[in-house]
Amino acid sequence: MTPLFQVKSLSKFYGNRIGCKDVSFDLYPGEVMGIVGESGSGKSTLLNCLAGHLEPDTGEVLFNTRTDGLRDTVTMSEPERRMLGRTDWAFVHQHARDGLRMGVSAGGNVGERLMAVGARNYGAIREQAIDWLGRVEIAEDRVDDRPSAFSGGMQQRLQIARNLVTGPRLVFMDEPTGGLDVSVQARLLDLLRGLVREMGLSAIIVTHDLAVVRLLADRLMVMKDGHVVETGLTDQVLDDPQHGYTQLLVSSVLQV
Repeated sequence: MTPLFQVKSLSKFYGNRIGCKDVSFDLYPGEVMGIVGESGSGKSTLLNCLAGHLEPDTGEVLFNTRTDGLRDTVTMSEPERRMLGRTDWAFVHQHARDGLRMGVSAGGNVGERLMAVGARNYGAIREQAIDWLGRVEIAEDRVDDRPSAFSGGMQQRLQIARNLVTGPRLVFMDEPTGGLDVSVQARLLDLLRGLVREMGLSAIIVTHDLAVVRLLADRLMVMKDGHVVETGLTDQVLDDPQHGYTQLLVSSVLQV
């Protein structure tokens, strides 16, 4: 099977400081990769390089496009990368406000992404928006409400609907449950797990929460000081960590 996404020797530096260094991995269709580590470990830098928000200093980020096979997204033109971000890629921000248009209705937020890929029939767009709001557990009578009227958990679910409405094949998630109450986190994680499986999504999830990756990720990468120090099947890494840093991460969670 051809990987959907291949990363080869990716590095990003900030002067003398390492953002991430020499990261390589393959991601297959329908697979979820978790990236964990403490603050400053390089996981967010890596995610932003993968998603095209930051330009890496070295390395390749290859995506198996529908028409041209594997393409290096680092060397793609800006319009090509932007179109990829509207169609086959999606990015779920930690803070939903960063991924929503706060002055536009809930339905408008979902509809905008459909319009960005060519949808023009208002009735059909609204119908799809309502359908997707229902799929993320937002009632139809809230379709014309603005995101500012929603709770944090609802805003995050709306951001997910906005991202997934175009049927992307790869979703980047940056601390998707960060800053939410525990009960809200559990509901959101359950929703995400269902959508990932139902849609056959590939995903890359950055989080400091090991419970999130245990629930969602098939494989796990552990980062420290910009380097990947351990990688493997999620349960294997968490139940039998080999690297001293991973052992510390796991034991600190168990002691809480």
